[in-house]
Amino acid sequence: MGWIETVLLALVQGLTEFLPISSSAHLILVPQFFDWPDQGLAFDVAVHFGTLSAVLWYFRHEVLEILRAWFASLVGRAATIDNGEANARLGWAILIATIPVGLAGLILHDFIGESLRSPLVIAATTAVFGVLLWVFDRKGGVGGDEYAMTWRTVVLIGLAQAVALIPGTSRSGITITAGLAMGLSRKAAARFSFLISIPVITLAAGLETVNLVEAGEAVNWLLLFLGVGVSAVSAYLCIKVFLSALDRLSMFPFMVYRLVLSGILLWVFL
Repeated sequence: MGWIETVLLALVQGLTEFLPISSSAHLILVPQFFDWPDQGLAFDVAVHFGTLSAVLWYFRHEVLEILRAWFASLVGRAATIDNGEANARLGWAILIATIPVGLAGLILHDFIGESLRSPLVIAATTAVFGVLLWVFDRKGGVGGDEYAMTWRTVVLIGLAQAVALIPGTSRSGITITAGLAMGLSRKAAARFSFLISIPVITLAAGLETVNLVEAGEAVNWLLLFLGVGVSAVSAYLCIKVFLSALDRLSMFPFMVYRLVLSGILLWVFL
């Protein structure tokens, strides 16, 4: 893989990881459209670390407060910290919401990789979950924040995140949809979606790293560092712009984009 492919695919990863349009679908489809060879495990690891660094940097203050309060809650001292109980509760919510996708990933990883990465599956999930995103967004998207979630809401969002293992679903898209369906505001649903991406991306990057070491794949370190940098910068800008636009932006444009993409896939691959 050359530097042009590296830059374009890292840019695709960075821009689509946190938008509700499915990064996995785009990373599968872009090489197919351009007839590029598979980007390989090393590249997947690199761009995942890039997007992970972006979301960690954007939420660095919140993450530190959540971690501090969560560890304090283990010894019953969360109440001694400013906003400690609320942050500790959010920390537990992030952990609980991660369990379903972790279990599903371990159990279904091989099946999904072998059976569900086809363009037609992606076309179907892209369209269906795009429409659902818009339907629940029409409820108004002006509900409660992520600190006021019930445990029922947390579990539902966690289960939705597990469904996102199917390519084309979009992890951010389906978790935002679930949050909206349970009464969260657009911004709260998106913020919680991004926060729960941190352990998920960490787990995915860790698993890919183990597979990379076992495979003994040759690594072009210059291209990998380029991929990390491009994906990190583009993902950070994407998070920043997306969250700032949610006060005035509905999910309708993303539904339209997903339907158009689904139509193109059906036209090309049927």
